[in-house]
Amino acid sequence: MHGLAQFVAIAAFAAPAVFAQSAIWGQCGGEGWAGPTTCVSGSTCVESNPYYSQCLPSTATPTQPSEPSNSPSSPSGSGGGTPVSTGIVGQPTGPGLNLAAKKAGKKYFGSATDNPEFTDAAYLKILNDTNEFGQITPGNSMKWDATEPEQNTFTFSGGDQVLDLAEGNGQIVRGHNLVWYNQLPSWVTSGTWTNATLTAAMKNHITNVAGHYKGKVYCWDVVNEPFNDDGTYRTDVFYENIGIEYIAIALQTAREADPNAKLYINEYNIEYAGAKATSLVSLVQSLKAANVPLDGIGVQGHLIVGEVPTDLETQLALYASLGVEVAITELDIHVTDLPTTLPETAALLAQQQEDYQSVITACNNVPGCIGVTIWDYTDKYSWVPSTFSGQGDACPWDANLDIKPAYNGILAGFA
Repeated sequence: MHGLAQFVAIAAFAAPAVFAQSAIWGQCGGEGWAGPTTCVSGSTCVESNPYYSQCLPSTATPTQPSEPSNSPSSPSGSGGGTPVSTGIVGQPTGPGLNLAAKKAGKKYFGSATDNPEFTDAAYLKILNDTNEFGQITPGNSMKWDATEPEQNTFTFSGGDQVLDLAEGNGQIVRGHNLVWYNQLPSWVTSGTWTNATLTAAMKNHITNVAGHYKGKVYCWDVVNEPFNDDGTYRTDVFYENIGIEYIAIALQTAREADPNAKLYINEYNIEYAGAKATSLVSLVQSLKAANVPLDGIGVQGHLIVGEVPTDLETQLALYASLGVEVAITELDIHVTDLPTTLPETAALLAQQQEDYQSVITACNNVPGCIGVTIWDYTDKYSWVPSTFSGQGDACPWDANLDIKPAYNGILAGFA
């Protein structure tokens, strides 16, 4: 589907300006924090955890502030704290999902986004919060049709907009993607190609796109979704004209264009054992044996409520054992038959909370799983309803930008 900048933690209401002192309730410290470390008169900087210190009123105690606390909250079943209800939760009161991920030893917790959403100020306020999101993936604006709509005519305005937002916040960026069978312009899909001419066009595309963002992204999804579900190679324009060698060529070209970026193969339906997962393992082994640059496997994670694979942790560990890092790159867990009555909705929300916790726990338990990205954080902009009729409600935030129980499931998974 569908920079190496340092982590710079910023205040929950992220803004580009830098102030001499933090306001009451503002952030004043924590690992990676580059902002002010003193508080305005009448407040004191109090450490909540190694990743977050907050300016609390001098008359308040750290455990009883008059505003929502930034201490971790514990959802039902997480081993402590007050159980959450099965209904809509509202606004976060814990440390934030990215801070929870980093505390657990992960590199980030992130979200995909898309350029049309940048006109939504309320949406951006949450996306810009690095307590919640330490990584951003551009959902569409770095794909082939967006960056090279006409052969050798490149445009980067959409991708640059996403990159600028992330860089302004100190969030790292996942480049998505360089070679994919879908969202190709007609000059690629309908061209008359030979092995040599398509190889040249593919290398030119990768060189220009990855070269444009050289040193600015953490990683690239170099090859996206190369397999059919039965484990055979997808017979797209690249496979038909170049053969399976297109994968190695793409990876080698990406390494030359952006030497410090991590290079990934990204795939769906590899969350469980099966033909596709087996073929991916064989591909990775053959690429590594041939010294083809490959640094990671992206496990997309487009899942269904109540149907999260029980062997997910085993699969993540298997991929990590191949000598690559692993990331869950496009996580959402959707409802297949949206109910109309509240009791059914409450039950589904509770199951979704459990499912998100299971996925995060699986990554948390595998040292080689470096982070998790949700495929946009809110149902307001989820891809699911427009793609699958009658399905959706896949994200940890609802369409009103309130958190759902799934949010607390993610926190519990990192605990």
